[in-house]
Amino acid sequence: MSQFDVTVIGSGPGGYVAAIRAAQLGFKTAIIEKYSTLGGTCLNVGCIPSKALLDSSEHFENAKHNFAGHGIIINEPQADIARMIERKNEVIKQNTDGISYLMNKNQITVFEGIGSFESATQIKVTKNDGASETIESKYTIIATGSKPSSLPFITLDKERVITSTEALNLKEIPKHLVVIGGGVIGLELGSVYLRLGAQVTVVEFMDKIIPGMDGALSKELTKVLKKQGMKFMLSTAVSAVERNGDTVKITAKDKKGEEVVVEGDYCLVSVGRKPYTDGLALEKAGVELDERGRVKVNDHLQTNVANIYAIGDVIKGAMLAHKAEEEGVFVAETLAGQKPHINYNLIPGVVYTWPEVAGVGKTEEQLKEEGVAYKVGSFPMRALGRSRASGDVDGLVKIIADEKTDEVLGMHIVGARAADLIAEGVIAMEFRASAEDIARSSHAHPTYAEAIKEAALDATAKRPIHM
Repeated sequence: MSQFDVTVIGSGPGGYVAAIRAAQLGFKTAIIEKYSTLGGTCLNVGCIPSKALLDSSEHFENAKHNFAGHGIIINEPQADIARMIERKNEVIKQNTDGISYLMNKNQITVFEGIGSFESATQIKVTKNDGASETIESKYTIIATGSKPSSLPFITLDKERVITSTEALNLKEIPKHLVVIGGGVIGLELGSVYLRLGAQVTVVEFMDKIIPGMDGALSKELTKVLKKQGMKFMLSTAVSAVERNGDTVKITAKDKKGEEVVVEGDYCLVSVGRKPYTDGLALEKAGVELDERGRVKVNDHLQTNVANIYAIGDVIKGAMLAHKAEEEGVFVAETLAGQKPHINYNLIPGVVYTWPEVAGVGKTEEQLKEEGVAYKVGSFPMRALGRSRASGDVDGLVKIIADEKTDEVLGMHIVGARAADLIAEGVIAMEFRASAEDIARSSHAHPTYAEAIKEAALDATAKRPIHM
C-alpha cells in the first residue's frame, strides 16, 4: 500500500495549490482527481472557460459597435460560436496541462479516479474501469468543490434547460436566453450571449442583482447592463419551468403577486452552487457535515477528525477560487507547524461583465447593520482621461472609511479592469491603511487607478481634484 504524508482529494484551485505548497514544505504528497484533466471546476467548466468566452464576445462587441469610433472600418463582423468554443477549449487545455506540469515539477503523485474514505487514514481510489487501489495518508485535505444548484421543480435536461456547464458549450447562439438568477455566473454568461446577439432576460428573486455586493455596485451595473440591452425581472419568484420542443416557458410571480410568463429557446438556471461530497464515504472516516451539506471545520480548517482537513467550496464561506487557494496554503503551512493567517473580510469578489465589478471589505449595508460610523468617497470613471481615451466611461470607485480613524473599511468598483484594480484595496486594508494614505500615494497618469486616488481624496477630505 502506497503511503503519503498528505493526500488531497480534488484538483481544483484549492486542491492543487494545497498539494504544491505541501510538497514545497517537504511532505510526500498525492492528489486524487476523478476526471482525466486536472484543475477542477475552475479550469474546466468555470472561471477560465467563462473568461475565454467573455473575452471573445467582448472582441466581437467592440468590432461590431466600437471600432468605427476609433477609426477602424471593417465589414459587418459575424460571430463564429463554434470557433469561440474551440478557442475556449484550447485555453482550458493550456491551463490544465500547466497543472500537470506543476504536479510533475513538485513530485506530486497523481491518482485518477474517485477518492473515498475507507477509514480516517486510508483512501480507496476507484478508476473509471472499476479497478481500485487503496493508499494510506497521515493527513487528508478534502477539496472536492461544488456543483450547480437548481430548484426542486426544475428538470435540467442539459439541452434547453441548462446549467453553467452546458452554457459554455452551446452549438448555437440563443435567440432568447432566459437566466434564472442575477448573481455572478448568470450575469457573466448572460453577457456573453447578449454581446453575440441574443436577447437576454434575467429573472431574479431579490430586488436587485449581485445582492451580496455593495448596493452602489448593483445599481450601477443594472444601469449599464440595461443600456447594453439586458432585461431584468426583479423581485420575481419562478414557480415553473417547462420545455416544449425548442421553447422553454418560465412561469413566475412578480412583486405584486401577479403571474408573469416569459419564453425563450434556452433557460440558464443559475441559482448558486452547492458543496460536492458525493462518493467520499465521509461516514467511514467519521467526518461530519453541517445542516447545508458542507464539511464542518474549525478555525484551522480541521474537521472533527483530527487528521482530516477541508477547504474551498465544500466548506463554509464564499465559493471563490482564490479563497480556496488561500485555504490550501493555510492548511499545508499549518501541517508544517507554521502560523498562517487568512482575513476572510479581505477576500475580493469580482463579476467579469464589462465593465467589471469588484468589491472587498465591508459594504455600506453591512456597516449600517453593524452600527459602525463611516464616511464615503466616490469618483466616476467618466471623469478620468484614461477612461475617455479608451471609451470605457461607465462605472465608479467607492471607498468607505471609518468616520473617526479614516481607516479604509471597504472598496467597491465598477469599471474597466476593476478585477485588477481591487488588489489595491486588498493591500491597503491588509495593512490597515487610511483613505488619506491612498490619497497621498502617487498614481500613474493616465490610468484607471487614478479613480481610486480620487475616491480616497473624496472620502478623507471631500477634495477630489478632477471633479
